[in-house]
Amino acid sequence: MSKGKVLIVDDEQDILLSLSGILEDEGYEVRTSESGEEAWTILQNEDVDLLFLDIWLPGEDGISILGKVSRDYANLPVIMISGHGNIETAVDSIKKGAFDFIEKPLSLEKVMVTAAKALEFRDLQQENQNLRARVKADYVQDLSGQSRKIQELRTQIDRVAPTDAWVLITGDNGTGKEIVARSIHKKSRRAKKSMIAVNCAAIPEELIESELFGHEKGAFTGAGSTHAGKFELAHKGTLFLDEIGDMSLKTQAKILRILQEQRFERVGGGRSISVDVRVIVATNKDLAQEIAAGRFREDLFYRLNVFPLHVPALKERREDIPVLIQEFTQAFCQENGFRPLDFADEVYAILKAYPWPGNVRELKNFIERMLIMYAGQKITADDLPPEFRGRPRQAEPLSTNDSDDDMDFKNARAEFERRFLLQKFNECEGNVSRLAETVGLERSYLHRKLRSYGIH
Repeated sequence: MSKGKVLIVDDEQDILLSLSGILEDEGYEVRTSESGEEAWTILQNEDVDLLFLDIWLPGEDGISILGKVSRDYANLPVIMISGHGNIETAVDSIKKGAFDFIEKPLSLEKVMVTAAKALEFRDLQQENQNLRARVKADYVQDLSGQSRKIQELRTQIDRVAPTDAWVLITGDNGTGKEIVARSIHKKSRRAKKSMIAVNCAAIPEELIESELFGHEKGAFTGAGSTHAGKFELAHKGTLFLDEIGDMSLKTQAKILRILQEQRFERVGGGRSISVDVRVIVATNKDLAQEIAAGRFREDLFYRLNVFPLHVPALKERREDIPVLIQEFTQAFCQENGFRPLDFADEVYAILKAYPWPGNVRELKNFIERMLIMYAGQKITADDLPPEFRGRPRQAEPLSTNDSDDDMDFKNARAEFERRFLLQKFNECEGNVSRLAETVGLERSYLHRKLRSYGIH
């Protein structure tokens, strides 16, 4: 099995023959070139793991090629070689991005040791980049809460994660679809590789193909260098396509072909690139409706919909709100050095009653805002913004919902009482005196009840 592909660039045939022979005997795949221009063409069309580059070349010299490699192929280690070496030249090469500098005549032992160290250094760099990406991604915690719907979602994640099955995640904006995708990746066999996330709705249509598939230098105006796309970067890992329902039909067709063949070409290129990628997609749209309206390809839907997962809205799992509040509070305080914030019981009741149209994302942003404003204090109902305390809230049906299955008798009775009072409060247009007459309760007692439930 090849240790990697090495490109040797030198205008001396003896050097090319001897160095390529040494490296091939050690298990490397070797390409050779006698000029900088030819070498640059090879680099643009082939995957190279290590470059031996002579400084003195006809036409474009090695230092010039080194500068271009450092700019466009930053992870490619370069070992400079020269028969006219001096300290100043060696230092200049290292400053411009070379891994090392070897003088002619070449020492067999020096060549082997330096090549091995260069590839080891490259692997460590890549591993470091992957770890940084994973640490950044892991800052977003796993799914929190103990509601039945969240427990069922965790169970489904545990079932699908160890496989390579493609996953379609649905749910409203802000529910945590990317957290679900990252959880699947972290529990998969690809966890040591990167998960590359792409927000399809945030990329202009004219740039989406370049972003996904990459482009060659000069492929379009502004393409000053070769660019690897997200599919290429996700090789052996996971590609997460968020808001795929916003992707154009033209791009959908190309995505379908890549998913079928696991091969693609960069924009402006003709070389076919093979990838091994697990695809997870997410959308806040009803794809069945999008198909009926002619905005989404039916064949792509069936290709992607191998294992569907639905992330519930926050209003469908209100009992998880206190847990989320505590976790957001702890994480933000630790990150910013704030003293912990305490919430009065009535505040928890108000926040549980609020509809949270922005879902978990809105709750997180709200908690951070309150921490900035009231760090170290105890938050009461009077500290909440007007939208939480000054107007009647949307009434909820008195019938039970899925989350009621998790309640014991005491909590179920309290939840029914809250919904009953909220509905009657709205029917009375916020008039507490009229409400007291309607429900047959003493006004002061009713007022305390309403405050405890965050209704008034």
